[in-house]
Amino acid sequence: MEPAASSPSPVLRTAVLCGVVTGALCLGWVLFLYFTGNNPYGPKRTLSDFFPPIAAIVSQVLLRRYFSDGPGLGRSVGVGVATSLISASVAAAGVYLFAKMAGPELIAQHLAEAKRILNATKEMYLKEANGRQQFEATLRNLANNPQGLAQDEFAKKLLLGFVLSIPGGVFLRK
Repeated sequence: MEPAASSPSPVLRTAVLCGVVTGALCLGWVLFLYFTGNNPYGPKRTLSDFFPPIAAIVSQVLLRRYFSDGPGLGRSVGVGVATSLISASVAAAGVYLFAKMAGPELIAQHLAEAKRILNATKEMYLKEANGRQQFEATLRNLANNPQGLAQDEFAKKLLLGFVLSIPGGVFLRK
Protein backbone atom coordinates (compact mmCIF):
# COMPACT_ATOMS: atom_id res chain seq x y z
CA MET A 1 0.00 0.00 0.00
CA GLU A 2 3.03 2.29 0.22
CA PRO A 3 3.89 4.55 -2.72
CA ALA A 4 7.03 3.93 -4.72
CA ALA A 5 10.11 5.62 -3.27
CA SER A 6 10.80 7.50 -6.52
CA SER A 7 7.68 9.66 -6.16
CA PRO A 8 7.02 11.51 -2.90
CA SER A 9 3.41 12.43 -3.72
CA PRO A 10 2.04 10.30 -6.54
CA VAL A 11 -1.54 11.59 -6.13
CA LEU A 12 -0.60 15.24 -6.50
CA ARG A 13 1.99 14.58 -9.17
CA THR A 14 -0.43 12.54 -11.28
CA ALA A 15 -3.25 15.08 -10.85
CA VAL A 16 -1.08 18.04 -11.81
CA LEU A 17 0.39 16.27 -14.84
CA CYS A 18 -2.95 15.06 -16.18
CA GLY A 19 -4.78 18.27 -15.26
CA VAL A 20 -2.34 20.67 -16.89
CA VAL A 21 -2.06 18.59 -20.05
CA THR A 22 -5.84 18.32 -20.31
CA GLY A 23 -6.37 22.03 -19.68
CA ALA A 24 -3.84 22.78 -22.41
CA LEU A 25 -5.69 20.42 -24.77
CA CYS A 26 -8.94 22.25 -24.06
CA LEU A 27 -7.28 25.58 -24.86
CA GLY A 28 -5.76 24.00 -27.96
CA TRP A 29 -9.25 23.04 -29.10
CA VAL A 30 -10.43 26.65 -28.73
CA LEU A 31 -7.41 27.87 -30.69
CA PHE A 32 -8.00 25.22 -33.36
CA LEU A 33 -11.59 26.41 -33.76
CA TYR A 34 -10.44 30.03 -34.00
CA PHE A 35 -7.73 29.39 -36.58
CA THR A 36 -10.02 27.23 -38.73
CA GLY A 37 -12.61 30.01 -38.95
CA ASN A 38 -15.13 28.50 -36.53
CA ASN A 39 -16.70 30.26 -33.57
CA PRO A 40 -14.33 29.42 -30.67
CA TYR A 41 -17.07 30.23 -28.13
CA GLY A 42 -19.88 28.39 -29.92
CA PRO A 43 -21.37 24.93 -29.66
CA LYS A 44 -18.30 23.19 -31.10
CA ARG A 45 -16.30 24.34 -28.07
CA THR A 46 -18.35 21.99 -25.92
CA LEU A 47 -16.67 18.99 -27.54
CA SER A 48 -13.72 19.67 -25.25
CA ASP A 49 -16.00 19.24 -22.20
CA PHE A 50 -15.31 15.51 -22.45
CA PHE A 51 -11.55 15.92 -21.99
CA PRO A 52 -11.54 16.40 -18.17
CA PRO A 53 -13.63 13.31 -17.38
CA ILE A 54 -11.40 11.22 -19.63
CA ALA A 55 -8.32 12.73 -17.96
CA ALA A 56 -9.76 11.95 -14.52
CA ILE A 57 -10.14 8.29 -15.46
CA VAL A 58 -6.66 8.22 -17.03
CA SER A 59 -5.16 9.75 -13.87
CA GLN A 60 -6.89 7.09 -11.77
CA VAL A 61 -5.47 4.35 -14.02
CA LEU A 62 -1.99 5.90 -13.87
CA LEU A 63 -2.16 6.17 -10.08
CA ARG A 64 -2.64 2.40 -9.81
CA ARG A 65 0.95 1.93 -11.03
CA TYR A 66 2.30 3.51 -7.84
CA PHE A 67 0.55 1.18 -5.40
CA SER A 68 0.94 -2.60 -5.36
CA ASP A 69 -2.40 -3.22 -3.58
CA GLY A 70 -4.26 -0.43 -5.33
CA PRO A 71 -4.47 3.22 -4.29
CA GLY A 72 -7.63 2.85 -2.24
CA LEU A 73 -10.90 4.72 -2.56
CA GLY A 74 -9.76 8.06 -1.14
CA ARG A 75 -6.67 8.38 -3.29
CA SER A 76 -8.42 7.14 -6.39
CA VAL A 77 -11.37 9.52 -6.10
CA GLY A 78 -9.04 12.30 -4.92
CA VAL A 79 -6.76 12.11 -7.92
CA GLY A 80 -9.77 12.19 -10.27
CA VAL A 81 -11.34 15.18 -8.52
CA ALA A 82 -8.00 17.02 -8.37
CA THR A 83 -7.35 16.32 -12.05
CA SER A 84 -10.80 17.69 -12.92
CA LEU A 85 -10.26 20.80 -10.81
CA ILE A 86 -6.84 21.52 -12.28
CA SER A 87 -7.90 20.89 -15.87
CA ALA A 88 -11.02 23.06 -15.49
CA SER A 89 -8.94 25.85 -13.95
CA VAL A 90 -6.30 25.77 -16.69
CA ALA A 91 -8.95 25.63 -19.43
CA ALA A 92 -10.92 28.53 -17.92
CA ALA A 93 -7.79 30.64 -17.51
CA GLY A 94 -6.88 29.90 -21.11
CA VAL A 95 -10.31 30.87 -22.42
CA TYR A 96 -10.23 34.05 -20.34
CA LEU A 97 -6.82 35.06 -21.71
CA PHE A 98 -7.85 34.15 -25.24
CA ALA A 99 -11.05 36.20 -24.96
CA LYS A 100 -9.13 39.19 -23.60
CA MET A 101 -6.58 38.96 -26.41
CA ALA A 102 -9.09 38.31 -29.20
CA GLY A 103 -11.15 41.33 -28.23
CA PRO A 104 -14.83 42.15 -27.87
CA GLU A 105 -15.56 41.86 -31.60
CA LEU A 106 -15.26 38.07 -31.49
CA ILE A 107 -17.58 37.90 -28.47
CA ALA A 108 -20.08 40.14 -30.30
CA GLN A 109 -19.98 37.78 -33.31
CA HIS A 110 -20.56 34.85 -30.97
CA LEU A 111 -23.53 36.55 -29.33
CA ALA A 112 -25.07 37.34 -32.73
CA GLU A 113 -24.67 33.69 -33.79
CA ALA A 114 -26.05 32.39 -30.49
CA LYS A 115 -29.09 34.69 -30.75
CA ARG A 116 -29.74 33.49 -34.32
CA ILE A 117 -29.62 29.88 -33.13
CA LEU A 118 -31.92 30.64 -30.19
CA ASN A 119 -34.40 32.50 -32.37
CA ALA A 120 -34.45 29.58 -34.80
CA THR A 121 -35.43 27.25 -31.94
CA LYS A 122 -37.86 29.66 -30.29
CA GLU A 123 -40.91 27.71 -31.48
CA MET A 124 -39.61 24.57 -29.75
CA TYR A 125 -39.21 26.51 -26.51
CA LEU A 126 -42.72 27.94 -26.75
CA LYS A 127 -44.29 24.49 -27.13
CA GLU A 128 -42.97 23.43 -23.71
CA ALA A 129 -44.40 24.33 -20.33
CA ASN A 130 -42.72 27.54 -19.13
CA GLY A 131 -41.05 27.70 -22.54
CA ARG A 132 -41.12 31.49 -22.81
CA GLN A 133 -39.40 31.84 -19.43
CA GLN A 134 -36.78 29.24 -20.41
CA PHE A 135 -36.14 31.00 -23.71
CA GLU A 136 -35.76 34.39 -22.07
CA ALA A 137 -33.52 32.99 -19.32
CA THR A 138 -31.29 31.29 -21.90
CA LEU A 139 -31.07 34.50 -23.89
CA ARG A 140 -30.28 36.52 -20.76
CA ASN A 141 -27.64 34.06 -19.52
CA LEU A 142 -25.48 34.07 -22.64
CA ALA A 143 -21.89 34.84 -21.65
CA ASN A 144 -21.09 38.29 -23.02
CA ASN A 145 -17.62 38.99 -21.57
CA PRO A 146 -14.35 37.12 -20.94
CA GLN A 147 -15.27 36.45 -17.31
CA GLY A 148 -18.59 34.88 -18.28
CA LEU A 149 -16.95 32.69 -20.90
CA ALA A 150 -14.31 31.55 -18.40
CA GLN A 151 -16.94 30.81 -15.73
CA ASP A 152 -18.94 28.78 -18.23
CA GLU A 153 -15.84 26.84 -19.26
CA PHE A 154 -14.85 26.18 -15.65
CA ALA A 155 -18.31 25.08 -14.50
CA LYS A 156 -18.96 22.67 -17.36
CA LYS A 157 -15.57 21.02 -17.22
CA LEU A 158 -15.57 20.75 -13.44
CA LEU A 159 -19.07 19.28 -13.29
CA LEU A 160 -18.43 16.59 -15.89
CA GLY A 161 -15.06 15.76 -14.36
CA PHE A 162 -16.53 15.38 -10.86
CA VAL A 163 -19.41 13.26 -12.11
CA LEU A 164 -17.09 10.68 -13.66
CA SER A 165 -14.33 10.89 -11.03
CA ILE A 166 -16.43 9.29 -8.33
CA PRO A 167 -17.57 6.12 -10.14
CA GLY A 168 -14.16 5.87 -11.80
CA GLY A 169 -12.47 6.06 -8.40
CA VAL A 170 -14.76 3.41 -6.95
CA PHE A 171 -14.10 1.09 -9.87
CA LEU A 172 -10.35 1.73 -10.03
CA ARG A 173 -9.58 1.71 -6.29
CA LYS A 174 -8.01 -1.78 -6.39
